[in-house]
Amino acid sequence: AAAAALGLLPLGKTQSPESLLDIAARRVAEKWPFQRVEERFERIPEPVQRRIVYWSFPRSEREICMYSSFNTGAEDPAATGGAAV
Repeated sequence: AAAAALGLLPLGKTQSPESLLDIAARRVAEKWPFQRVEERFERIPEPVQRRIVYWSFPRSEREICMYSSFNTGAEDPAATGGAAV
């Protein structure tokens, strides 16, 4: 109520804190690929796996475009119709 009165939040909207699960999953996803997490730990509860996978994907449109058009610079002869050497 005080934040809404100060104009920090829209009226009628409250902000709840992020869950510890989301905070931890986001930090893990920022640091390690999910495959490495799976290899390192024997048992990961399914809700934890789902949140790590969720946070592993890019959020901004710019990042999505960058990763979807990733090019290593080396052409694949099979993809261009050329013969493999």
